[in-house]
Amino acid sequence: MTTKTTPAGSPLIALPAARHVTTAGAAITLIGTFLAWTWTSEFPGDLTVTGYPGGLQVLTLVGAVLTLLFALSGYGIKGLGWLTPGGANSPVRLAALGVLGTTGFTVGAIAVKLGGVVNLEPGAWVSLVGAIIATVAALGLPADQELDDTTRPTPLNRFVNSLRAPAPTRAKDLPNWAEILIIAGAFGVALHVFTYGIDTEYAELFIGYIISVAFGFTALTRAGLIARITRLTTKHRNVTLAAALIAAFCFPFTQQNEQYALIGANILIFATVALGLNVVVGLAGLLDLGYVAFLGVGAYAAALVSGSPLSPVGVQFPFWAAVLTGAAASLIFGVVIGAPTLRLRGDYLAIVTLGFGEIFRLTVNALNGVSGPDLTNGSQGIPSIPDLNLFGFDFGVSHDIAGFTLGRSANYYLLMLVFTAVVVLVFRRSGESRIGRAWVAIREDETAATAMGINAFRLKLLAFALGATLAGLAGTVQAHVSYTVTPEQYQFAGSVPPNSAFLLAAVILGGMGTLSGPLVGAALLYLIPAKLQFMQDYQLFLFGIALILLMRFRPEGLVADRRKQLEFHETGQLDVPPDVPLTDQAAGTTKAGA
Repeated sequence: MTTKTTPAGSPLIALPAARHVTTAGAAITLIGTFLAWTWTSEFPGDLTVTGYPGGLQVLTLVGAVLTLLFALSGYGIKGLGWLTPGGANSPVRLAALGVLGTTGFTVGAIAVKLGGVVNLEPGAWVSLVGAIIATVAALGLPADQELDDTTRPTPLNRFVNSLRAPAPTRAKDLPNWAEILIIAGAFGVALHVFTYGIDTEYAELFIGYIISVAFGFTALTRAGLIARITRLTTKHRNVTLAAALIAAFCFPFTQQNEQYALIGANILIFATVALGLNVVVGLAGLLDLGYVAFLGVGAYAAALVSGSPLSPVGVQFPFWAAVLTGAAASLIFGVVIGAPTLRLRGDYLAIVTLGFGEIFRLTVNALNGVSGPDLTNGSQGIPSIPDLNLFGFDFGVSHDIAGFTLGRSANYYLLMLVFTAVVVLVFRRSGESRIGRAWVAIREDETAATAMGINAFRLKLLAFALGATLAGLAGTVQAHVSYTVTPEQYQFAGSVPPNSAFLLAAVILGGMGTLSGPLVGAALLYLIPAKLQFMQDYQLFLFGIALILLMRFRPEGLVADRRKQLEFHETGQLDVPPDVPLTDQAAGTTKAGA
């Protein structure tokens, strides 16, 4: 058995047999998870059982196994080489750091909650010491790539460089059925990880989950596995889309708690609206700060015609008619607002759209029969919106399907999934069309696009209207899910999404102009506040810090297309070929060819 050799830079610290020590540390951490970590069950998760990890111990166990596999892959063991087609050492470092973070957080949480380190059992100390050994030893592994000549070799720069890895080599093509199975397996794992995060029952477990997922995903990225899966999903786009929809469809069948299914339904609503905003911001490059108002227009329009006893309209349309009403109302507002304002650009357009969002909220607040016509019940909103009943299927009651019980939230989740699929299809088809390419041209340089014959105003108005319509569609379902619509739900910024600031952040966080980016960003921005209720007073502060860090370290977003990666990062390629003198022979050839 020989150690896998890779072109590498110098290690951060000189440590003999660093890989052996890292492997031993990961194994020690793994053993510690099967021992009791505390003596009392007062700490959530019951970490008192020996031989059966639970709660945060499971996260440490998974991280230790991942660290162990990456470390063993570096030995060149047959059958493990596929784990590290990219970097061989940076994944070990990142996985070890994740284990240390999760284990250290758990030990600290136990000490704080139970009143001191005396409440720790030997298992916690074994795992913590093992994690420290693995992390320190991993820092002694060589870097996967040399430090750039233009970067000063400071300790911080060397540490950051040690977490980077070269791009993975191209994998050998597999049969189509094998590649499709890999895609299906990847989405199955993603569904399990996402479901585990939603099902976390206490804040300590969710924080540990966030730490583990963040470091684990980064380690898989540096190892090159994410790049290879991305290549497969790009090659089989239709299969990938079908796999994603099937995984999303299976989610409510994994939930026994109605509250968690409701979180899933709201995530879909938030993600669908963010994807509609991505048409406006990501494709056309129009900064819209009042986009949540279109969601409100669709929700109010549907609430007025859905049979609410307190609706001043006093009619009840079928659901399909209510959906068309909400979408049409949002479309009309999009055209009315966009026609006079889309000749503006940049900050001026942002200010106008921000004003529209506030005007909508103030207007529906004033239509209470006192300050204006009695249309929206003012600040009281339109409550008691009845549940849907489609073809005899009542969305307000539980149903047993194939041995699974689907509650009200699960029913609306599946309905919203249909709307999300429609919006995904619209976004994908429009983005790949001639109109979509014209939107991208306008986003990159409107003046140049106009000079090339593109009618910028007409296409920007089309993007604005399409984005408004998609938001209105989501609003019609949101009105029924939440039972009521009020003006306070549609603010520019607030601690409870969706609002315009969070929607825009979801697009930027996920990746502007991409299909999956806003879906990922929306899921994160909704799930994290929903699970960390104790941090509600500091959500906007933490949200701002997260955006600053994102703009500094990954400005293209979590899911970036090739254009954004080339725009925000050094590529090592010259934009202009070197100026080579033209020889007489070459000049003669050029003239002859001319």
